[in-house]
Amino acid sequence: MYHGNPVLEYRLLKGKEIEALYFYENIEIEQIIARRECEFFVKQGITYKQTSSALEGSLFIIYVEEYEKGEILNVDQASSYSLKLEIREYAPAQDHPILKVEYFQNHLDVFCVIGSVYTYIEDVEWERDSAEIDEDRRTYSLYVTKVTDNLSQKGVYHEKN
Repeated sequence: MYHGNPVLEYRLLKGKEIEALYFYENIEIEQIIARRECEFFVKQGITYKQTSSALEGSLFIIYVEEYEKGEILNVDQASSYSLKLEIREYAPAQDHPILKVEYFQNHLDVFCVIGSVYTYIEDVEWERDSAEIDEDRRTYSLYVTKVTDNLSQKGVYHEKN
């Protein structure tokens, strides 16, 4: 059961072995919740895929596997905004084009978007595929696929709240 002063640890699964990867003290519970919602985590050019999560007292654990290696970004290339969210169309062949960029004041606001199954952009309904936190770029990404072209013409499949 959770008891105050949260700590987050990423643990890498290597076959049957587990290795402590990254440790975050003095982290807000809202940030932990947003990070747990992300299927992917990018740090130092490596993309990790979340396999599961756990809670041991005040220690939140996210278990990951190495998914792919990429380019390590120079800090100067990273965005100066700490809570940037890119909403991207899930289209690997097209390098996942950006549909919209939003900025948020806190991680709970980010979670409200990435934790939703459906997102609406200019009356087009999009369904969540996955989410990612990229520490190298200081950016959250939400990957979505199109459900309808125009809600006013085709009808609403899912009610907007």
